Amino acid sequence: MTQLLPSFDGQVYAMVARIPFAQLATYGQIAELIGAWGCARQVGWALRRLPLPSELPWHRVVNAAGRISLSPGREGSDWIQRQLLIDEGIAVDGQGRLSLARYRWRPGAPVHLELAHSEPVPPLDSPFA
Repeated sequence: MTQLLPSFDGQVYAMVARIPFAQLATYGQIAELIGAWGCARQVGWALRRLPLPSELPWHRVVNAAGRISLSPGREGSDWIQRQLLIDEGIAVDGQGRLSLARYRWRPGAPVHLELAHSEPVPPLDSPFA
């Protein structure tokens, strides 16, 4: 029996959906996490094909230099991305630069968020997640 794999875009979207609130990933990091080493640009194209507005936290993906990537084909999306990141508490300067050292997502690291009823959120690899 042949098992169908999700499309490249589907794999990108599934991984981006895992980026926690107020954390960032790079296009290259997403590519590596889905096993598509060297395909950072293709990750960017997949996110650019995403219809906006979207529930997917696409705004948490930035370039390897720690900047918001400008997209001439999506006028205004850089300003939307900037505002969404600021709303999450991520400092973004006027040039679209942010601190990857401070905000980079490290899959497998414990998430320090709490639910409204004060129970800790289990890590993604937990059987209780």
